[in-house]
Amino acid sequence: MNPADIPAAATAAATALPGSEITILGMFMNASVLVKVIMLGLLGSSLWCWAIIINKGILFSRTRKAMDRFEQVFWSGQSLEELYTDLSQAETIGMASLFVGAMREWKRSFQNVGASFMGLHARLEKVLDVSIAREVEKLESNLIVLATVASTAPFVGLFGTVWGIMTSFRSIAASKNTSLAVIAPGLAEALLATAIGLFAAIPALIFFNNLQGIVARFQARMESFADEFSSILSRQIDHHVGGERDRAA
Repeated sequence: MNPADIPAAATAAATALPGSEITILGMFMNASVLVKVIMLGLLGSSLWCWAIIINKGILFSRTRKAMDRFEQVFWSGQSLEELYTDLSQAETIGMASLFVGAMREWKRSFQNVGASFMGLHARLEKVLDVSIAREVEKLESNLIVLATVASTAPFVGLFGTVWGIMTSFRSIAASKNTSLAVIAPGLAEALLATAIGLFAAIPALIFFNNLQGIVARFQARMESFADEFSSILSRQIDHHVGGERDRAA
């Protein structure tokens, strides 16, 4: 072929390409096997992230409503014994778990005949701290996946882009044709990997920061309740210790 005819031939070939090849599906189908694997992995990661986001949205909504209901009942003046009896027979989350754990330790101390109240307050504080840690761990579970996808997906997509560009340049070297019509499809396929990486990373980063903020607010709310409940139990301990001293006198 006459070298002067190569650009014209390339332009004619590009014009003859079926329209499907310039669509996202067409670019995906024309990408190399490695780039396809990267794209599918990023799409799978994105779907996993959205499943976590939806699950956390439901969990956080249920936790918020449960905390609101518990606070309303707790501060309504209902007896702590009655409230403990009701909650100990059901599944509890949030503040209710803190309350049940502390009351269980409280009742164990009273059921142990002759037990000293020395150190009871410290044990209750420990129980409340452990309960808070467990609740926060439940709320934070799988959030690390969002952080991982947010930080790694752009680089994985970039790797796919670099590999695709390398493939395009090898094709250029083999055909000895630098026409834009020849280069553009390969570059578009390569850049698609970066686009999918950003598509996975951006929502993951936004929701990770948002959900972490919600967890922090839940934790602060539980810690505030733990301090208040600890003060209530501390006064009860002082009352019982004072009563024992009066009887001993």
